[in-house]
Amino acid sequence: MALKKRSFSLSGHRTSVALEAEFWAVIDAEVKTSGHSLAAFVADIDARRGTRPLASALRLHALAAARDAD
Repeated sequence: MALKKRSFSLSGHRTSVALEAEFWAVIDAEVKTSGHSLAAFVADIDARRGTRPLASALRLHALAAARDAD
């Protein structure tokens, strides 16, 4: 699986996260239903991730969202 990189601003600085397209598809769907921008959505996850890497927190969020959808 190829990784897709997305860039956005978090806490006033630019950052990039690379995830598999399948995870981005779930996150994109969540962003669309939330009414927030991708940056705002990721910032919320970033604020709650603790010491976990951001990419891991996003994958786990996508996994939980996909499970909840079933």
